[in-house]
Amino acid sequence: MSTNLSTMPDFIYDNRLYYNPMEFALHFIGGTWKMPILWRLNKKMMRYSELKKTLPHITHKMLSSQLRELEGYGLIERKAYPVVPPKVEYTITDKGRDVIPVIETISQYGYTIMKEKGISIEGHKAEKVQVNKNN
Repeated sequence: MSTNLSTMPDFIYDNRLYYNPMEFALHFIGGTWKMPILWRLNKKMMRYSELKKTLPHITHKMLSSQLRELEGYGLIERKAYPVVPPKVEYTITDKGRDVIPVIETISQYGYTIMKEKGISIEGHKAEKVQVNKNN
């Protein structure tokens, strides 16, 4: 498929106006949590509680919502087992795996910017830094 990025047409999908393909793509994978969820599920199948433990800042309501959206977009699959207590497993689909290179590129760009701005990533906690609104 050949795409011409010099012209980015407006288009309507599902009764919403989009101004370019990037905005459209981010509708499906954008936000704080969708890409980290996909990243984790790319490594292995996970249960809800496992995902929640690896995303300590996400609320239960938000995690449930994001999982439903990703499932609705066909990026992940949910398998529920009829047992007590309930057992639900989430796996990434082939369509979801197609997004992983995009996530890797965005992540690498984020680390590059963090380094450029002097933000330490040792121990996976960013240091508090003075925000320079000119950059």
